[in-house]
Amino acid sequence: MKIQEKCLPCIVNQVLKVANMVGLTDKDELLKKVFVYLSKADFKQATTPELIGDIFEILKQETGNDDPYKETRDHYNSMFLDLIPTYEQAINEADEPFLMAIKYAIIGNIIDFNPIHNTLLSDIENCFAMANTETLAIDDSKQLMEDVQHARTVLYLGDNCGEICLDKILVKKLKELNPFCDIYFATRGSAVVNDSIEEDAYFVGMDTYASILSNGDHSLGTVLHKTSKEFQNIYHKADIIIAKGQANYECLSNEKRNIYFLLMTKCVVIADDIGVAEKKMICKKQQ
Repeated sequence: MKIQEKCLPCIVNQVLKVANMVGLTDKDELLKKVFVYLSKADFKQATTPELIGDIFEILKQETGNDDPYKETRDHYNSMFLDLIPTYEQAINEADEPFLMAIKYAIIGNIIDFNPIHNTLLSDIENCFAMANTETLAIDDSKQLMEDVQHARTVLYLGDNCGEICLDKILVKKLKELNPFCDIYFATRGSAVVNDSIEEDAYFVGMDTYASILSNGDHSLGTVLHKTSKEFQNIYHKADIIIAKGQANYECLSNEKRNIYFLLMTKCVVIADDIGVAEKKMICKKQQ
């Protein structure tokens, strides 16, 4: 999915908000470099996550801060890690625990404390409260369950901080469905906004159920041609790829692989491309 014109104001808005967050008072040089970069970008080929990743690298250089969201990630990873037993109990008591685990993982996708979405904690609590009644706008969960039972290798592409704790619950369910399946959990290659990196995955104990894999790239999603050879090898041998979040959808929506996209439609651009309304839960198998 290529970049849309509606994405450009969001990109610039994010730059300004992060600059303010880290206390950068003189933004002239930063904005010049950002606009020079955008003026040279290939809008026919590039995706929004790729652009945001490159711009975030410029921002890190200009602010002298290699990880502006470090405290944010640590805070929400710790908060939701403590809540895992509560969430697991609710999931295991559901009529369909695997489907409920998928719902919780998708609801976790709104844990997005970056300047574009800036989700409030009350919004997240309200969504979890609706998990028992809210249905998936696109529901390919039964196909996912069947595929997992016969898979040898699953690659799970993570997304945000905090959300990774809900991913851990779902990964555990995948392992229960097929104990002999090799599961890889992929993170971003370096800090980019509030997305999870390797240290987050180890912190929440994801390695209990999956091998942790950095994708080797600083992009916001999974920009395949920029990822490491190690990541690409596992990507191409995986029987199933589970891609969390909008950024992974933007990067991989044209891929001809057995991909399941799990996400909440948080903006009109993604919602329109999928063909659903905003604020809908999606478990969509790539056609």
